[in-house]
Amino acid sequence: MKAMILAAGKGERLRPLTLHTPKPLIRAGGVPLIEYHLRALAAAGFTEIVINHAWLGQQIEDHLGDGSRWGVSIRYSAEGEPLETGGGIFKALPLLGDSPFAVVNGDIWTDYDFAALRRPLSGLAHLVLVDNPAHHQAGDFCLNDAQVQDGGAGADTLTYSGIAVLSPELFKGAVAGAFKLAPLLRAAMAEGRVTGERLQGRWVDVGTHERLAEVEALIRDPH
Repeated sequence: MKAMILAAGKGERLRPLTLHTPKPLIRAGGVPLIEYHLRALAAAGFTEIVINHAWLGQQIEDHLGDGSRWGVSIRYSAEGEPLETGGGIFKALPLLGDSPFAVVNGDIWTDYDFAALRRPLSGLAHLVLVDNPAHHQAGDFCLNDAQVQDGGAGADTLTYSGIAVLSPELFKGAVAGAFKLAPLLRAAMAEGRVTGERLQGRWVDVGTHERLAEVEALIRDPH
């Protein structure tokens, strides 16, 4: 199974750090965020990785190279303009092939074991969900007996972690350009074709300076 790291975000809320450094190369505990993913994916047995990029993307390629330092092979999907999550994955499909693949947001930090993703996909997507963080208390989706459903008003929701396994078939009928992933997922949920799990472990969406500091604290005190 191949894996894709989404690394095209501009990281405007992390300015001034991201004015000259792409968000995935921002360091936590002295290590660029994206390197935590590469180490974890390699440890989980993923050897072929695709990384998309846009803002300051050449820095990502220059820093990571071909991936051999981590025992993986990296191919890049360069976006001339940001294509959002759905459009970015769709553009990279020729590099990902015809089989289901793992997807990881480049701007999260987690100790999730990616080996759990290496299993057959029964529908169009498998999502890893987390308890709603303080900055997103409304949540995204509901998890009922391993099936993910769109959360309605008053529903017991969880938040999408940015970790998933997707089938290329999810993008059937999509057109090149910028588009979000969520509408495709919701359409698949309506057909009962999205499974999910609840993340057991630590997870931070590193979108602000405060949350970057939270990751630094977790790294210093792993318990």
